[in-house]
Amino acid sequence: MPISPAGRWLLHSGIQEPGFGVARYYRADLGRNLPISTEITGYTVSACVYLHSVTGDPEYLERALATARFLTRTAWNATAGVLPFELDPPAFAYFFDCGIVLRGLLAAWRATRDEECLSTAVAIGRTMAADFRAADGSLHPILSLPAKRPVARDPRRWSQSDGCYQLKSAMAWWDLAEATGDRSFREPYEQTLEYALRNAPAFLPGHPDRLAVMDRLHPFLYFLEGLLPMAGDARCSAVMSEGIGRAECYLRDLAAEFVRSDVYAQLLRIRLFADWTSAVPLDREAAECEARHLAAFQDPCGGFYFGRKGGHLLPHLNPVSTVFALQALELWDAASASAESAPLDRHLLI
Repeated sequence: MPISPAGRWLLHSGIQEPGFGVARYYRADLGRNLPISTEITGYTVSACVYLHSVTGDPEYLERALATARFLTRTAWNATAGVLPFELDPPAFAYFFDCGIVLRGLLAAWRATRDEECLSTAVAIGRTMAADFRAADGSLHPILSLPAKRPVARDPRRWSQSDGCYQLKSAMAWWDLAEATGDRSFREPYEQTLEYALRNAPAFLPGHPDRLAVMDRLHPFLYFLEGLLPMAGDARCSAVMSEGIGRAECYLRDLAAEFVRSDVYAQLLRIRLFADWTSAVPLDREAAECEARHLAAFQDPCGGFYFGRKGGHLLPHLNPVSTVFALQALELWDAASASAESAPLDRHLLI
């Protein structure tokens, strides 16, 4: 189980800057970090809360709250109602990033009951609903700052499209409804769900370049994760089942040429969560194969490499790959040790 070395890497490698913002990734070949990303910082909050839930180590909870403070006091501009993609310069805001940060703040709030985390999460949730919704019911993926003007969409670049993957961030609205008791937050999630269900069938392959399809598997699995609040719904469980099968087929077809570690991690995680919710029975043989391949991406320092192309590891130690992988492998260890499905908490999904 990679919890201990991966957790140490997250806390002590320098991927997190002195002010507690987290770099997008570390270039192992150049020996330096890329700029701080609010999205990656949000994932780190969620990861530290998860690590605390597994290990009981108070250092993880302390770091989760310190990282959340960076988001509430440095990254979030309460006056303008803006959470920028990067701070230097604060030129763009992404819908997806806002939802990931919001979920991280809610994770910290559940663990600590810190009201600053909750109040900022509520403010971000309202901004997401007010600023990113387009007239046709879709979501603007990117706004230019400071005017909050929608950036032109590019369907060939998934992060610049309004694709079904946005459902994972929209899940933050559902979580806000649970946290605050304000059921009006469920409405934008439900609207995004309907839009995502209509558009998901065309998301894969979605690109004429075979290797670009591997990159699209990553957001497609975000879509499947975003279905979890509705896993008990027959329509959503059927989509989840079909989606897991599609993702597995594409992954196996492309892996020898190019493969991302986060795709292995996400596919393994959604199998486990879907099984726990009784939406899709666990294929243990496939899960074991994915866990074995995923573990091979871990560096001796504890972090996980982003991917492998042409049989060679790409020189990026990636915090998202790392936290997805450590969670997937820890959950798989628990599941493989028991004949019954291990109890899972959707709120702890990083």
